[in-house]
Order: sequence, then C-alpha cells, then structure tokens
Amino acid sequence: MPSAKVILSASAIAFFTSASAHMTIITPAPYGSPNSSPLDPSGSDFPCKSTSNANGPVTEMAIGAPQQLTFKGSAVHGGGSCQLSLTQDNPATKASKWMVIHSIEGGCPARKQQGNYPENPDATNPDKYDYKIPEGIAAGTYTLAWTWFNIVGNREMYMNCANVKVTGGSSKRDIYDNETYATPELTERATTAFPEMFVANIPTTDCATVEGVDVKFPNPGESVEQAGDPSKLGPAKGPKCGGGSAGGSGSGQGTGTQPAAGGSGSGAGSGAGAGSGAGAGAGASGQNTGAGQGSGSGGQGAAAPSAGGSSAAAAPKAASTGASNSSGSTSAGSTPPPPSTDSTSTSCTSPGQSICSPDGKQIGTCDSTNKAVMIPVPASTICKGGVIS
Repeated sequence: MPSAKVILSASAIAFFTSASAHMTIITPAPYGSPNSSPLDPSGSDFPCKSTSNANGPVTEMAIGAPQQLTFKGSAVHGGGSCQLSLTQDNPATKASKWMVIHSIEGGCPARKQQGNYPENPDATNPDKYDYKIPEGIAAGTYTLAWTWFNIVGNREMYMNCANVKVTGGSSKRDIYDNETYATPELTERATTAFPEMFVANIPTTDCATVEGVDVKFPNPGESVEQAGDPSKLGPAKGPKCGGGSAGGSGSGQGTGTQPAAGGSGSGAGSGAGAGSGAGAGAGASGQNTGAGQGSGSGGQGAAAPSAGGSSAAAAPKAASTGASNSSGSTSAGSTPPPPSTDSTSTSCTSPGQSICSPDGKQIGTCDSTNKAVMIPVPASTICKGGVIS
C-alpha cells in the first residue's frame, strides 16, 4: 500500500500536469504569452494576469463582422460560463472599466464534455464560439478580455487578454450603465449600455461560483449564448456578486374646477441586472394627478431596495440607467387614479438575484436575509425570469 507521502506526490503531479493543460485562447491572439493557470485567488494578478501588451499581436475587427473565439488545451473542467469584454485602456489596469460585448452561459469552453479531455496542452479545442463587435463601440484600439468560470473543480477565474483594433461603426453609445466616462470617441448618450465585466472567485469571500452550476450572469448584456444545459444555470453567491438599481420620476399638470397645481412623484427600484421604478404624485389642490415610471438595468454591485413612491434605492458599486415618462391630465368632475406603488415582501433563496412575482407585475432583489421587497414594474411591461421586458 503506498504511503501518504507517495499519494500526496502523485496528487501534486496530477494537479500540475492538468494545470499546464488548462485553456488559453488561440483567436483572438493573446498577448503576454499567458500560461494556462487561473488568476491568483487574491486577485493580485487581475486583470490579464498582469502581463504586458507591449509588442503583442494586434487583431483587427470590423464592427458587425463575424468573429470566432477558439482555444487550445485539454483541461476544460466540464465547461462553464465565459464573457468577452473590452476596455479602452492599453494595457488594462485594476482601475479599467470593462464593457461586456458577449456572454456565454454554460458550455464554455466545452459544450458537451463532462470532465477534461485527455491531457494535451497544445490540443485544439473542438468547440468554437461566434461573436461580433457590436454597434455602438467606437473605432479605435482596445484590450479584449476572455474570462471563464469553470463548472467542475476549484472555484477559479481564468482570464486571457488580446490587443484588438476596432474599425468602422459609429460612436454614439453610452459605455456603462448610467455612467459616461470621458473618452473622446464616446460622448453622446444612446439607448443601451454595456454592462461591466462579471468578477468572481478573486476572492471567493466577495463572490463565489457554485461547483456543478454554470454561472448565470446577473447582467450578461444584449449578446448572450446559452451553450450548455439550461437546468444547470444558476447565480453565484456572495455579497458582491451583482445587483443594480433603477429610478423613475414623473410629474403631471391638470385642470379642474378648482385652482390646479402640478403633481410630482418619484419611485425607486432594484434588481440584479435589472431594475424598475414607479412613482405617483398629486397636486395640492385642483383635480389633477401626475404619474412617473422608470426602468433600467444595473451592473455589478449590491443593491439595497426600498419601497414607496418617494424613497431612493441605494446600489453601491452599481451603475444604472433609468428612463422616465410622465403623464397627467384631468377634466372637471373626474380624477384619474395614480398607478399602484404598493410594495410587498416575499421569501427567496438566492441573495443578489432578481425575482418576479407569479403574475409578472412586480420585481425585487433577494437580500441577505432571503427576503425580497417587490415593487411594480412599469406599465405595459412584464417581469419574466428576473428581467423586465
């Protein structure tokens, strides 16, 4: 029977062998000759494993043109979830602001592999993934990051980076939810924002993925591919795993048989990756009401929802956008009712996750006490799967 010392040595050899065969990207060509190990659990080598992009290859990508993500290696850990993100920083730093352009939930970097392939660090991975540089990204030079959260094995985060040159397209898209960062090319606000990169397992005390579960990103963005088993999708766990908030406000003017006054209202909402708000107000005198509604999507952060038509929602580290609209009109002898702003509380099981009411008319965020304050979604919308549409 082998001694404990021999068993330990064999285990260590197996670990380092498999580590050398972890996945690295082939296309786009990474810079810095990255090894295939995960990021340090402390996050000390985030981003890009602290490698230099100097003299690294540059991949040119036209906006809207088909691109392909390919890998080499054999330790696919049963797949997992991946994201592709861009930053205008060259090289990227810990302070860089990342824009997610494509999310793959499950089945990345292997779609139907239960464990690892036979060990070969130079093997070309059979699975390939298509994506595009979306409209709204300005032409220019960027750092592109591939990030991966494995489903099997230790709770880790993998990251490779590449120099890319984006060509063509327009420059009219806000970069991050409710924040405009001062870059010469991106100064005009548009309708949609790019969410920030999801970060987990560095360290796991902040946010940890769950073994056996493909991460369902709290805010994956507009371009999402579900390449794995949908029944295995689930959120990460921890106080910094994601959230967001959105606010809405409205005002109304009316005329009636009495002197009219303006009405105003404000609302607040919360959500992990999506939020909604509704508010209502009535004039001090006269027969008039004003109603406001807002909705938005939140980036990564912890949201603290609040109830009521005039409260505010706090979302540290979360950026959000809120679109508001308002209407109010009256005629003599009638007063239109304001929209409901009643909030309710319901139990939940996954802190940080957005949940919908059974009828799809309310949304809330599960907090650390496994309770969610539910608030109405805007009129003519519905909540489904934690997202307002």
